[in-house]
Amino acid sequence: MPDIFSDLLLSWYDAHARALPWRGIHNAYHTWVSETMLQQTRVETVLSYYERFLSRFPTVEALADAPEDEVLKLWEGLGYYRRAANLHRGAQQVMAEYGGELPQSVDTLKKISGIGEYTAGAIASIAFDQQVPAVDGNVIRVVSRVRGIRENVGVPSVRRRLQREAAALVPKTRPGDFNQAMMDLGATVCVPGTPSCEGCPVAALCDAYHAGDAEDLPELPRKNPPRNIDYDLCLLFSGNRVLMRQRTERMLQGLWVFPMLEEHHAPGRLPGLVRRALGLTASVPEAAGESRHVFTHQVWRMRIYLMHVKEETAPEGWRFVTAEEMDALALPTAVEKAAAIVREKLKGGNAHAQNGPRTENP
Repeated sequence: MPDIFSDLLLSWYDAHARALPWRGIHNAYHTWVSETMLQQTRVETVLSYYERFLSRFPTVEALADAPEDEVLKLWEGLGYYRRAANLHRGAQQVMAEYGGELPQSVDTLKKISGIGEYTAGAIASIAFDQQVPAVDGNVIRVVSRVRGIRENVGVPSVRRRLQREAAALVPKTRPGDFNQAMMDLGATVCVPGTPSCEGCPVAALCDAYHAGDAEDLPELPRKNPPRNIDYDLCLLFSGNRVLMRQRTERMLQGLWVFPMLEEHHAPGRLPGLVRRALGLTASVPEAAGESRHVFTHQVWRMRIYLMHVKEETAPEGWRFVTAEEMDALALPTAVEKAAAIVREKLKGGNAHAQNGPRTENP
């Protein structure tokens, strides 16, 4: 079956492959960047970021030499910022340990920061023609249906079986094209829910197609709903500057945010809370709207307030920045609305122009 399967799939791929800028090349660094960006992110979103990122950081060395703040700024809006930090650290590791050249084997690639089983398989097969699988969500779905795996894919033993089944399908010739064909098949034909089996080049070889239960596969682990967290986001102004800090927490690490007090409080309590948390003397708050941001495991529900402080010196770990300085910093999408309010306030506009909740994607 493997040879017939790969022949059918590659013939289909040659006729229907998506035209993407990271395809048709044997450049391990470009593959690394593209596959990192594509994790949990739509292809359409990645396109402009990929071109811009490589224009600024055309080589591993250029990325390794860049300040992390600049890397995060260029990633701004793409989400899942830990990918950018890991990519940056990985580039420094490649320069220090591998002479600036990405290694070719999956096992060695996995030793580099931010490169897991899937990304290692993608780089090894696409850039170096290694006969190894690259198993992402699309490939899990295809393999589960083709091989009739009707067990929870979140169970480690089942995942190992999926990895073995995927590896058995990869041909010796054109393994990179094959893996990309599997990804395309899962993204465009063998989609979640109801697949387009009539247009599938390997339907005749598919266990789930013959059994009539393709819609039920793969069997996915049950996800817990995201946890709601309430915040009072305080925009603290000192003259023509606003208070910000660079996060050191694992989530959104390295990005710049405004003061956020967990839970929603009566507005009259905010000056006292700001005083205790930051040692700043704040004015009575002005409500400036609400914002909502959905992460994978959390939902931030934010009430935004404008406040003025008497102090001109920022507390330790914080900075007062101008609107222009803020624009040069890497900010998470979660505080985008608050940043827009700051710009309007500091540049003479109406800081209250946007009010009302909004849902933002991570």
